[in-house]
Formats: sequence, C-alpha cells, structure tokens
Amino acid sequence: MAPMDKDTKQQNGGGGFFASIASTLTNFGTAMHKSVNGLLVYEGLEVINPEGGTEDAEEEAQRGRWKQEDRDSYWKMMHKYIGSDVTSMVTLPVIIFEPMTMLQKMAELMEYSYLLDQADKCEDPYMRLVYASSFFISVYYALQRTWKPFNPILGETYEMVNHGGLTFIAEQVSHHPPMSAGHAENGHFTYDITSKLKTKFLGNSIDIYPVGRTRVTLKRDSVVLDLVPPPTKVNNLIFGRTWVDSPGEMVLTNLTTGDKVVLYFQPCGWFGAGRYEVDGYVYDANEDPKILMTGKWNESMSCQPCDSEGEPLPGTELKEVWRVADAPKHDKFQYTYFAHKINSFDTAPKKLLASDSRLRSDRYALEMGDLSKSGSEKSRLEERQREEKRNREAKGHQFTPRWFDSTDEVTPTPWGDLEVYSYNGKYSEHRASVDNSDCVEEVDAKSIKFNPWQYGNLAAE
Repeated sequence: MAPMDKDTKQQNGGGGFFASIASTLTNFGTAMHKSVNGLLVYEGLEVINPEGGTEDAEEEAQRGRWKQEDRDSYWKMMHKYIGSDVTSMVTLPVIIFEPMTMLQKMAELMEYSYLLDQADKCEDPYMRLVYASSFFISVYYALQRTWKPFNPILGETYEMVNHGGLTFIAEQVSHHPPMSAGHAENGHFTYDITSKLKTKFLGNSIDIYPVGRTRVTLKRDSVVLDLVPPPTKVNNLIFGRTWVDSPGEMVLTNLTTGDKVVLYFQPCGWFGAGRYEVDGYVYDANEDPKILMTGKWNESMSCQPCDSEGEPLPGTELKEVWRVADAPKHDKFQYTYFAHKINSFDTAPKKLLASDSRLRSDRYALEMGDLSKSGSEKSRLEERQREEKRNREAKGHQFTPRWFDSTDEVTPTPWGDLEVYSYNGKYSEHRASVDNSDCVEEVDAKSIKFNPWQYGNLAAE
C-alpha cells in the first residue's frame, strides 16, 4: 500500500488497513438510518434499531421505556422544538433521569485515571499518547447510559477524593448558557475542563455537540495535551429503545511536541456492524504514523507499532492497554461500581461543601425510587433558581463562581466558540486548610442541607 501525501493524511487520519474499513462503515452506517414518515401519524419520525435493519422500524417504535399514552403526550409537547437547541429550554420529566448530575458525570471520567499516571511515567512519547487517549476513550462506556443526568443549579459543586490519590472539584459557572468547569489533580497530572453542551433536537433523536476545552498537563515533563472529542447522537428518545452512538473523530494533540492521536469511532451499521469500534493512529509531528490503535470503547483498547504505511511492524503484536472493569449485573441505571461510588459519601471529603450534588433532594429521591417526590423537588429547586435570578437582577448583582474564574480567552471549537474558565486554586487552599485542621467538627454529610444559593432566605427579604 503506497504512503499517502500530507493532505490525504489530514483528511483520512493516515493510511494502513483501518482506512478502508472506516470509509466502508461510514457509508454502511448512513445507509441503515430509515425515516419512518407517517409512522403512527408522526410525520418525520426516525426510528433506528441498532440490532436490526431497515424493515423493522415500525416494530421497534413500539418498544422502549415509554407507555403509548406517554409517548403521545410527550411527542405533542416536543415536536415544536425540532431543530432547536434544547439544552436548558425544556422541562423534562424525571422518568428519563438518572440520580446523578452533569457535574458528577464529569467526575466519572476519573475512573481510569491510572492511565494518565502511566502516561506521565512513560518515557516513549508515542506510548504516552496511547495511554492518554485510552483514558479519554474509557468514559464512553459510561456515556452509553441512556438516562439523562440532572442539570446542575448555578453555583452547585461536586467534590471527589479517595480515588487514585486525586482531588476533583467541579462547579456550575453559568446557567444561560449552561456551563460547567472542572479541575482534577494528583502527583502525576492536572486535568482542566470548561464544558458548554450544545444540542439539536431532531424529533426522536438528539445530536449533542461537546463545545468545550479539555486540557491535561503531565507533570513530569510539563507536557500539555488538548482533546477534541466526537459528537454524540442519542437515538430513539421517545419511540423505540433509546441508544447512544458517537460516530466521528477524536483528536488528542500534544501541544508541546506536535504529536497527536487521531481515532475514528465507527458508526453503527446494519445489525450492529461496526458499533463500538474505534481505530486509528498515533502520529509524530510530521504526521507519520507510529502506533496503530484498535478496540471497542465498551470493552478494551490495544496498540501495536506500525510502519510509515500504517501496517503493523513485523515481529510485533497487539498489546492491550485498557479494559473496562466488571460492572454490576441488571443495575437499574446501568451504573458501574465507580458510578455508585460517585453517588456515595465514600468519595466525599471532610467538611463537604453544602453545594455538593450528592445533597440534592431531587437526585436523592430518584435514587430511592420516589419519582413523585423527585419531580416535585426538581420543580422546587428550579423555581428557587429563578427567584435567585430575579433577585440578582433587581440588585444589579453578577453571579461569581467560587472556585473558577472567568477569563478573556475565547477558544474556537468545531461547534462554536467557548468562553474559558480557569481554576483559581482557591479550592486547593480550602481543602488543605480543612485537611490540616484538628478542629473540624465531624458532621454526618447526609444531614447537610443542599445550599448552592447566592442569597439567604429570599422570602424574608
């Protein structure tokens, strides 16, 4: 196979035996999507069975978590939003929620943080990128869950310790548009993210665009890595069994050296062909392939040294670098053991902030299976947030995040510009003060009342 020129490499991510597979499956996946016009009198409805072909869409539409009457009423409510960004403009029923917030979902990426530890300790600059990119692939196993996390309240936080020697803090820094910022750190790396999801509602599916900036600094050599993930599509929101796919390209760039990883998430084709598969290469700064990577984002990733054509080097073999951990069987929300830890107080620090997601009454009620209470508590919190906004505007105040600072930096992404928030270091000072104090009163974290609010008792003002 002849080597490709630089322009072709930039378009296709390199040569080798993965290139033709990627092209074939892209067309294969596109072909399976069938629009079921007029199905059940719902014009423009698209239903996709990931395990079937194009002939069973009407049968698939009858499946899923919704009762027929619920599907009807929800469709009537939602069809007017087709083509819109519905990130925060629609009030959704708790029946489609999981007992976790978006801030906790951000922390879930840390399950396999040992991969970043390995990247920091690695001498080989290309294997360093293999470990780091495998870390970012690992979260997709959790992202396949089809339940929606709660949107954080402005000023809400999530803290995590007792995992991999790291400290994690995330904060909801903006309500309109919804934006979150997070910071994690241990002896090997720092991780910083500003996240602003953008969506496009398509009727029975929704496209999710990860407008954000993710940076990892490996401490030993001060290497800075920058991530651009693929978009995600949630299929069969109302009709059929809901499922998630993330077809497209993930690029992880070493901003220090110019090396990069380009990985292709294959689209789901007929009868599940190509689903979960990830293939690609690690390139040097001259865009020559050095290591091929292959695997499934819901199972494992492996790598193998390759030649300039992208073919495996003779005498080498695939080496597994990551495998998904065992998960509980028949878990109601498809949680991993780590997801349960995130929701528990086992990962909470001493003197937990009262703004922590674990303390939300709606989240906890859903975890306990009380949908009615969860729904009423969700409405109560959202109304309190609206009261806060009205009060803030009346006083001429601005909301100021506690642990992150707004910057003048605006970074471009494939889906729009992003205003960057930076970690201000105050949480590290706060945590060190608490951890080093002998006077911290032991408090049952479950007894702390959720309080992300900027103001006190609004009714008394």
